[in-house]
Amino acid sequence: MLRLIPPPLHRGALIAAHLLRRIWWRLRKPRLTGCRVLALDERGWVLLVRHSYGSGRWMLPGGGVGRRENPLAAAQRELREEVGCTLDDPRQFDQLDEPLSGTVNQVHLIGGRIVGTPRPDGREIVEAVFFDPAALPGDMALTVARGLPGWITAAKAARLRPPVQV
Repeated sequence: MLRLIPPPLHRGALIAAHLLRRIWWRLRKPRLTGCRVLALDERGWVLLVRHSYGSGRWMLPGGGVGRRENPLAAAQRELREEVGCTLDDPRQFDQLDEPLSGTVNQVHLIGGRIVGTPRPDGREIVEAVFFDPAALPGDMALTVARGLPGWITAAKAARLRPPVQV
């Protein structure tokens, strides 16, 4: 249904919705649950995206985890929606609480090898690029810039452990 809206109009609606959502979070202070996807290619380079709304800085793909939704399933859904790819053998390698617009976001960090060629949807995601971990862009979201080197190490280590059955 949303695909019927022209991309420029859709991007404008996302910007407005994001602003309203941030106001709501500041007023109500709900406990949020989200996921970030650390998608590595065969070289070990990491996929970063730019959203059409928000700061415009490079960040990991991801988004909200629905009520009763498994974080691994949410990560696969978000990656598929944002860039049309999936992860091979996704693993949760960390979880953190971070402040977000006056509330707390419990973020599940999910890593794995990407399957497919990323293609930004042109609506929510305007750019998707693989970066060498030794040459990351300077204009990353602050939390991602601080955490990414350690997250890459943790995600690679998680792939060496047997998967946890849920």
